[in-house]
Amino acid sequence: MQLYCESLTSYKRLPTKEVKIGDLLLGNFHPIRVQTMTTTDTMDTMATVEQSIRCIEAGSELIRITAPSKNEAENLLHIKNELRKRGYTTPIVADIHFTPNAAEIAARIIEKVRVNPGNYVDKKKFEQIEYTNAEYAEEIDRIRERFTPLVKICKEYGTAMRIGTNHGSLSDRIMSRYGDTPIGMVESAMEFLRIARGETYHNIVLSMKSSNPQVMVQAYRLLIKTMFDEFGEIYPLHLGVTEAGDGEDGRIKSAVGIGTLLEDGIGDTIRVSLTEDPEFEIPVCKDLVSRLPKPSAPGALVPAIIKLPYDPFSFQRRETFAVDTIGGKQVPVVIADLSKIDKITPAHLQGIGYTYDEATDKWTIGDAAADFIFTGHQLLDFALPGTLKVIVYPATWAETTDNQKYFPIFSGSGFAAETAKNDKLNFVMLDCFNDNTVVNDFTYLEDLANDTSVVICLSSTNTNAMQSVRRMFAELMNRNINNPVILITDSKWQTPDEHLIHFATETGALFLDGLGDGICLGYSGGSTIENIKATGRTYLEVKDIYQFTNNTAFSILQATRTRISKTEYISCPSCGRTLFDLQETTAKIRAVTNHLKGVKIAIMGCIVNGPGEMADADFGYVGSGPGKITLYKGKEVMKKNVNSEVAVEELINLIKENDAWVDN
Repeated sequence: MQLYCESLTSYKRLPTKEVKIGDLLLGNFHPIRVQTMTTTDTMDTMATVEQSIRCIEAGSELIRITAPSKNEAENLLHIKNELRKRGYTTPIVADIHFTPNAAEIAARIIEKVRVNPGNYVDKKKFEQIEYTNAEYAEEIDRIRERFTPLVKICKEYGTAMRIGTNHGSLSDRIMSRYGDTPIGMVESAMEFLRIARGETYHNIVLSMKSSNPQVMVQAYRLLIKTMFDEFGEIYPLHLGVTEAGDGEDGRIKSAVGIGTLLEDGIGDTIRVSLTEDPEFEIPVCKDLVSRLPKPSAPGALVPAIIKLPYDPFSFQRRETFAVDTIGGKQVPVVIADLSKIDKITPAHLQGIGYTYDEATDKWTIGDAAADFIFTGHQLLDFALPGTLKVIVYPATWAETTDNQKYFPIFSGSGFAAETAKNDKLNFVMLDCFNDNTVVNDFTYLEDLANDTSVVICLSSTNTNAMQSVRRMFAELMNRNINNPVILITDSKWQTPDEHLIHFATETGALFLDGLGDGICLGYSGGSTIENIKATGRTYLEVKDIYQFTNNTAFSILQATRTRISKTEYISCPSCGRTLFDLQETTAKIRAVTNHLKGVKIAIMGCIVNGPGEMADADFGYVGSGPGKITLYKGKEVMKKNVNSEVAVEELINLIKENDAWVDN
């Protein structure tokens, strides 16, 4: 195993133990299973059954149902019996928080239980506690005493278990020793896994979820390495990004986290957590899985990475020098590809963040405004806004005298032979391991190396494009070539969802590892502007393909925490514990706060997950009882039991009181 996966340069599934969940087999190279979670009240048997059936018919292979107390756990029997009576044998998973008694009841009824090590025995009061080694060992003994009965029941009844760590709900004990870190998440799960193994119980799945894809990916990688180093084997993995949100942002955030791991052959089952009806999660899961190549799929010969020049378990941006506004300490740039427009006018720039007012002859520039446009063979016949620059082919660049606004892009490894170059900025495209160069001959890179005018543009037409580009980054870094790099990614898919997932996976995986100083997204193959618009759905209306693409680029940078251009919402998918209409409330809060650039707002349905899962947020809106909301600043309660009718207004007041509000 290479650090955390089977291969860094091709697609190979990570071998994991086989787990049986009812009649469903998971891990051990079985197909990647897709699942979701109901949002109904578990005590409402028929509503839960009907929603479960909608999810099953959409393709869900497991159905998770919340069981926060003994009553809900007992009612799982009625739900299961009704589903079986109607001919549905899909395994049911009980979601447990805080209540071991409920888990022990559920484990006798359904096929799988999910426990959260952060709150199954431990409590979270946001307290810092110093433990001696002896005191810490005593706490592990206490966990063993409380957790072992469930393990024995699962073993007796043939019930599977997911040990599901959540970044936001790490216990005070784990936080005190390991901090709010991926290693703390891993150790939280490993404590429970060691106890289960001590009882020779192995029907276990693990997860490392976070609302921050960067933390989530690092935690899964560390978990794999830790299991392999300690046990010599790896248990199957359930992948997910918690509280991803809704719409485009929710899909992109999920794809960045889940897709990055899937690309490396990691993951045996996935769930996309959207603040939408659960059946809408399944098509997104299917899109994530369907884009993966078969393990035997041929690709160009990409040489192995002998030395990985960065730490995949912690984030550090690749060191580069700055060329103009690209690289160095500057945020990644966004390049909009407008080359398919026959005649570009000021109106075309509106979709990429620039609005022209003809009456005043002035431009308005939005927060998500592209930094460069690629026009191919076209020079523009109007004055551009002050910050926008243009990339064109060399022959077109030779026709202009404006070397401050126009910059050439050269193809392949022949840059050194070019005589006409821009003194300030030149783009050089490389199709990684598909550019007719000898695979192991990288001498042409020396022609670009540290030319202070060169920005390298990396793409790959290989089946395993992300791995091919990553391999080129390794070559650049090992050769100390510090030119900034633009990631160029084309999508040949059809629907908006498919494009979002493809773009977010291919580029997000690299940005999460600190690789990339810019992004340019485009379309190839049968993907036309017309069919992308035609396949837009109610939640994703594609009216302007350039706006859609530009927003996608900025959302990927936001999800990878590399460039913040808008308000971020950490919004949970509703479940049976939710105490208000989550979708409606999220939309309402988004409508009045979406201009607060860089502010993170958590909208959490209940007190079970709320305070922990929103630990990364600046402000929190959490259901604390029927019709009652508790407002947080960070982890601190600011206002309790606020009437839900005025809670949004009170949230705005709280933001204003803390000087985070600006007028729209």
